[in-house]
Amino acid sequence: MCVVCYKPLMSEMQRTLAKSASLSGPALHTGNDVTLTLCPAAENTGYVFRRTDLKDEPTIRAIVDNVKHVERATTIGEGNIKVQTVEHVLSALRGMGVDNAVIAMDSNEPPICDGSAAPYVDLISKAGVVEQAARREYFEVRAPVWVKSEDGGVAVALPSDGFEVSCTNVTHTGFHTQFARFWMKAGAYEKEVAPARTFVFYEEVSPLLEKGLIKGGSLENAVVIRGEAILTREPARFPNEFARHKVLDIMGDLALFPKPLKAHVVAVRTGHALNVELSRALMRELKLREAQRFPVEHIPRGEMGLDINEIMQILPHRYPFLLVDRIVNFEGNSKAVGLKNITINEPFFQGHFPGKPVMPGVLQIEAMAQVASLLLLRRSGDAGKLGLFMSADKVKFRRPILPGDTIVIQVELTKARGSVGRAYCQCVVKGEVASEGELTFGFQEF
Repeated sequence: MCVVCYKPLMSEMQRTLAKSASLSGPALHTGNDVTLTLCPAAENTGYVFRRTDLKDEPTIRAIVDNVKHVERATTIGEGNIKVQTVEHVLSALRGMGVDNAVIAMDSNEPPICDGSAAPYVDLISKAGVVEQAARREYFEVRAPVWVKSEDGGVAVALPSDGFEVSCTNVTHTGFHTQFARFWMKAGAYEKEVAPARTFVFYEEVSPLLEKGLIKGGSLENAVVIRGEAILTREPARFPNEFARHKVLDIMGDLALFPKPLKAHVVAVRTGHALNVELSRALMRELKLREAQRFPVEHIPRGEMGLDINEIMQILPHRYPFLLVDRIVNFEGNSKAVGLKNITINEPFFQGHFPGKPVMPGVLQIEAMAQVASLLLLRRSGDAGKLGLFMSADKVKFRRPILPGDTIVIQVELTKARGSVGRAYCQCVVKGEVASEGELTFGFQEF
């Protein structure tokens, strides 16, 4: 057993390559010689493969919805255009913190190089990485998301403040069962995960060749396992190299999910099929979460809102501590959208800060709490009560709120039991999340 554990490091801005860089070599399964070029890409592009060997140089987005095959490698495609064995280069891009890149190739499969992601890490380092203006958006797992396979494999994404992978590699031979754990930190991926090489069992070589696969495979780019023996041109790079390569593959397949994760991924007896299924399960969670949130660009308005006079009939807060001007919509008893217009006349700007006015974070939390209280007090049993803070969890401040800003305060009730309520809240300014958190309240008679 070997554990590689680091504290998480999460950048707030998207990143791309500073310039283009290329490498060449044979592909693992087709055996074709191929030149691959990593190119810079605009903000919010994600990862896109470009087939320069085909007319009009068609592109394929590297997203889980485009996965076509997962036998011995991950193949993506759009229409009749496909690219196979994408996991190593995608793993390197995600592991090195590159959010946007175009991967140009003059064939349908990247070079296998030495069977690891280290050559791609070197290529990224050669190209350089630069920050972009757009903020990086993480997908934070809030509850376990899990999948399993018929052969007993399991993969689960658990809540975490960073990104971590724990993987147990179990072979059908009973030999070389290994464990590895990896937690994101600058420099950790390139040193601890990327150098781990791909491996294959000796008895699988002939069947794979009969299927037209691993035509470019050799002891130069793969480790062959024969019983207890390990056949390779060089010594093992790590005592648990097989488990580390599984971590490498997991990260590559999860790079098909459109956002970097805040999650602890735990996998046992996993492969590309199970990794991709976990990506699909996470995609379902993302789409469900997006469908449940209010679109900021189209704020709903109508009879279900409250003006300031109606708000003051419900909340006891008054100047200078009433921090919501209007409720523009309720959706049942579970969601609400409020507005707060920030002007230079706000009293807190006198001291926070003279000459550089910024809305205090604690008042942003209070504004979210007031909208959440209005939502919770709509329930018949809570009318006339006062909501008091019990806790504020997972609070994040992502951009300053300044005079002239209009805050869209979005609240979603996640728990309401007895005298306790819990809500997930956001302050959104100009389409960007300025702050967010999970707030818990207790209610008492006012």
